[in-house]
Amino acid sequence: MLATEWLDNARNLMGKIESTQMENIKKAATVMADSIEAGRWVHTFGCGHATIPIEEMYPRIGGFVGFHPIVELPLTFFTHIFGEMGINQFLFLERVEGYGQAIMKSWDFDKKDTMWIFSHTGINSVNIDVALEAQKRGMKVIAYGSAANAKGKQTRHASGKTIFDIADIVVDSCAPAEDASVVVKNHQDKLGPLSTMAFISMVWMTITTVGEILADRGVKLYIHPSHNVPGDTTAKERLDAALAEYKRRVAGV
Repeated sequence: MLATEWLDNARNLMGKIESTQMENIKKAATVMADSIEAGRWVHTFGCGHATIPIEEMYPRIGGFVGFHPIVELPLTFFTHIFGEMGINQFLFLERVEGYGQAIMKSWDFDKKDTMWIFSHTGINSVNIDVALEAQKRGMKVIAYGSAANAKGKQTRHASGKTIFDIADIVVDSCAPAEDASVVVKNHQDKLGPLSTMAFISMVWMTITTVGEILADRGVKLYIHPSHNVPGDTTAKERLDAALAEYKRRVAGV
């Protein structure tokens, strides 16, 4: 069955991430922990399906304050397929050089911040714009994506670089270049992409490592609790505390 073939591919991919990327994940997590401990942010950015790991990490049960999602609506909301904000507009916008610079103008940054970017291919201009602008502001840039498979690919950015050439730290998702992973008979194109599963797995491998580092340093984590557990009488109090800390950081207090 193709279902079990995809599942085997996913398991093998997760095993490869574990066996080859743990050192880089620890490096990335240490940089992120430094930003959060300093009272600053780990800003997160991606386009298309690479916004899914951003939406997964915060606000989310089991996540904690310190991760700031930057999700540009025209680059993520293309499920109409056609009509307004359709797939054609999205494919155009993610390749437009200068759009990422405009996005960066809408936010306040600090050199103590970290920019965490997700990109499967690493070649599209918006991500590269964001990375370059983040570095101009003194931030460390961390890129997660299929880095090994991006070698030799033609970037769509005038810098001549991919996101993986620019980033200070790269963690390879180990996903195949074409992303989809199982062959269906009588068809040229494969089914069953792996990059999203890889990204989500890497998000929690990273965030749990960041949490471990901060806890070892004695830093309080404002964890987003489950408010669905019967008998937990302080869940609302802990949730309110996490949201209050997020609001405090947003205000720059």
